[in-house]
Amino acid sequence: MPPRDFTRSERVAGQLRRDLAKLIQQEIKDPEVGFISLSDVEVTRDLSHAKIYITVFDPEKADTSIKALCRAAAFLRRRLGQELRLRHVPELHFVHDDSVEKGSHIDKLIAKALHADGDAEATLADAEESDAEESDKE
Repeated sequence: MPPRDFTRSERVAGQLRRDLAKLIQQEIKDPEVGFISLSDVEVTRDLSHAKIYITVFDPEKADTSIKALCRAAAFLRRRLGQELRLRHVPELHFVHDDSVEKGSHIDKLIAKALHADGDAEATLADAEESDAEESDKE
């Protein structure tokens, strides 16, 4: 028998991600949730807990968004139980995923370093040109 490509917990995690994204978008009316995206879902092997990673597009409102989702966790879990064909729906744990903010910060640092490097090269080129002009005069 060939090995399976995905474990059951990975398949459940993928389905949870799709269904949760739809439920949060269509059925959660709390304005404190804000503009969010589900970046990843990890489910334990026994399918009892699910860790949902949330990307918040306004980093200052990350805590309020996570708290609002935690308040809605029981409702979401009940709705997932109606949608999924699972005997036990995993307990939902929402976690802020700040990888986008970290990536943006790193991009800014790289751009700043390249800009500073470009300024240094321009200064070096100007110095070489002035040296060349001085040697031509001699």
